[in-house]
Amino acid sequence: MKSKIITLLLLITSITTFAQEEIKEDNSIKGQFDKIYRTSTTYQVYKVISKDKYETLKANVLDSLQMSEKVISQKDILLKSERDSIEKLNAELEKTKQELEAALIKENSISLLGLQVSKVTYNLVLWLIIIILALSLAFFVFKFTRSHVLTKEAKENLETVEEDFENHRKKSLEREQKLRRQLQDEINKQRNS
Repeated sequence: MKSKIITLLLLITSITTFAQEEIKEDNSIKGQFDKIYRTSTTYQVYKVISKDKYETLKANVLDSLQMSEKVISQKDILLKSERDSIEKLNAELEKTKQELEAALIKENSISLLGLQVSKVTYNLVLWLIIIILALSLAFFVFKFTRSHVLTKEAKENLETVEEDFENHRKKSLEREQKLRRQLQDEINKQRNS
């Protein structure tokens, strides 16, 4: 019974080995040339190939060449379309870069009196004008306050001078009247004497 099982296993193993060898037959052009070389007969130093096998090999080689040429032409067409696509995309990319650059310039600038001025320059000029106006305002407020104080002092001094002048005038008037009285008294004394 063991011998039958062993025989059966050997039979199955040999069948699968032969089946795998048949499947592994090389159908490439090189494989076909090798097969023809193996199966051809030898005459002196020459190999004799049957016409049928030669015609089959020739047809297979021509088919392979046509298929290769077809694949090459398809790949050439695909390559050309890819190059065209790349050129188109590069052109679009360049256009997009230019548009982006223009947009960035426009975004970073302000139109002032019809001229495009960068935002940094605009901000510097604006703040410079604001600082100059603020300093001018502070200067004029200082001058106004100072002149107001001086005017107030001048008015106070004028009032003081006017009061002094009025007092002086009154005193002078009194003195003059006193002197006139004295003069009149002297004149009267002189007449009466």
